[in-house]
Amino acid sequence: MIENAEDMSTSTLVDSALVEALVARHRGHPAALLAVLQDLQEELHWLPREALLGVADCLEVPLTRVYRVASFYRALSLEPRGEHLVRVCTGTACHLRGAPGVIDALQRDLSIGPGETTGDMRFSVETVHCLGACALAPVITIDGKYFGGVKPGDVSDILDLYRK
Repeated sequence: MIENAEDMSTSTLVDSALVEALVARHRGHPAALLAVLQDLQEELHWLPREALLGVADCLEVPLTRVYRVASFYRALSLEPRGEHLVRVCTGTACHLRGAPGVIDALQRDLSIGPGETTGDMRFSVETVHCLGACALAPVITIDGKYFGGVKPGDVSDILDLYRK
């Protein structure tokens, strides 16, 4: 648990009008906290300190509650993420059908490992235990779009779709 707002992740400038608009979209009801945070995550690709402070203020809820929700859900990030989120399934089927090689190819192509973001903020890579598409193994998603039967040699071509 945080003791004060200074304990949260890296600071960035956040347009307070954006926070207010997203809160208003959910009628400013505190029960909409998770939905507001999801919308902010979609817009900013992460939840900076100022955004969490703004949400707490607009919804009139304690900052600790906002932080507790923001840090509980894996889909939300308190660290900057890239414009494109690459998720690699490491479940049993994907692992057995070549996911480790796909991860290695991503590391070579992007020069980052799982849990990291490229310096240009274009890509973040995460591993997940299951994407629910075992018949397509190995599977990756980029921004929620599924790519099945991925081989290490396919990785660069798939990433090129998002580099443009």
